[in-house]
Amino acid sequence: MSAPAPITKLIALDDYIPVVGAAEIEEMRALARRLGGRTVKMVNSTAVGGGVAEILNRLVPLMGDAGVATRWEVITGGDDFFEVTKGFHNALHGVPYEPGPQVFEIFQLYQQQNLSQMSFEEDFVVIHDPQPIGLVAAREQRPGHWVWRCHIDVSKPQPQVWDFLLDYIKRYDAMMISSPSFTRPLPIPQYLFYPSIDPLAQKNQELEEEFIAQTLERFSIDPKRRILTQISRFDRLKDPVGVIKAYKLVRKYADCQLVLAGGGAQDDPEGGQVLAEVREAAGNNPDIHILELPPWSAMEINALQRASTILIQKSLQEGFGLTVTEGLWKKKPVVASAVGGIPLQVIHKLTGLLAHSVEGAAYQIRYLLSNPAIAQRLAENGHEHVKENFIITRNLKRYLLLFLSLSGAAQ
Repeated sequence: MSAPAPITKLIALDDYIPVVGAAEIEEMRALARRLGGRTVKMVNSTAVGGGVAEILNRLVPLMGDAGVATRWEVITGGDDFFEVTKGFHNALHGVPYEPGPQVFEIFQLYQQQNLSQMSFEEDFVVIHDPQPIGLVAAREQRPGHWVWRCHIDVSKPQPQVWDFLLDYIKRYDAMMISSPSFTRPLPIPQYLFYPSIDPLAQKNQELEEEFIAQTLERFSIDPKRRILTQISRFDRLKDPVGVIKAYKLVRKYADCQLVLAGGGAQDDPEGGQVLAEVREAAGNNPDIHILELPPWSAMEINALQRASTILIQKSLQEGFGLTVTEGLWKKKPVVASAVGGIPLQVIHKLTGLLAHSVEGAAYQIRYLLSNPAIAQRLAENGHEHVKENFIITRNLKRYLLLFLSLSGAAQ
């Protein structure tokens, strides 16, 4: 049966006053009061692993502290279901995919199973990504305001999968997307919602230099040599093998190490296979550090990012790329692919550098290694860009405004 998702600690809006100012916090409390006690439910497919779970783990308690009672639930499914939804995920990104009839039957079966185990008494229901999209059928019993939050780049989806999901999408009141380029012709409104990071979370808070040094020692990374790092789950769309290829091109001209660190998610069955491919590509190179980290490694990831000379995100497809956001927040120069929502964060030659290929990524990395002053300027600009657009309080404010608009209480 479905279960409430875990929330790690009590989080208060007032904790963010030093980041965004007291006036901004009071404005959010005023917006929440206008909702007049209305309630919210968030639903996704995994409690740990991946950006959606990270966002909800911080956003849900902040909504509650603002005065909007919010519940977060996670659907359940077998391996067959998550294999199907992983195929859907790739297909929505435009990866070729040929689903058989049983694929859609499996998907619908688990929608029905979860529907039988869940209730939807809340005024607003936000369904995250395709895995639980079919739960919208519950609004036939108790109509509320339903929104589909799509974190995926659906600008060029595989038609058969998109057409199947479209029957569900049309039943929502609105769709939330992460980039203007993700819009689709739909009969419902589409709202732009940037994903966000929490500057006070363990993954983004300031760290003692001693802890950073201990983390490098733990993973046998040389602190005296330059470090290139990509933090991502082991997923082909994150192209970790391509990162290794780019690193080998850079290594011909510059002394540096490569760190590929990440883990898996409960709803991603391909992670182990991709990790094996990465290890094969790295071979026995002592300067390539492949780190399989458990979901509770937020502080270690923070330390690896802060210790890095350059952060990389060489995705082939991307929804938004919160690891990019994290790196920019930490004032690190970033080289990333010009895909999905990444160009909203990495503005080429202003907040970072964009690339379109293995060779392009290698060139941009070499350029930053050779020009540390430029790298530092880009990193400073990147930090300010994140502070203005991509932190969790701004995400919360947009949710409150959306709920007010849907309820007609925005006048």
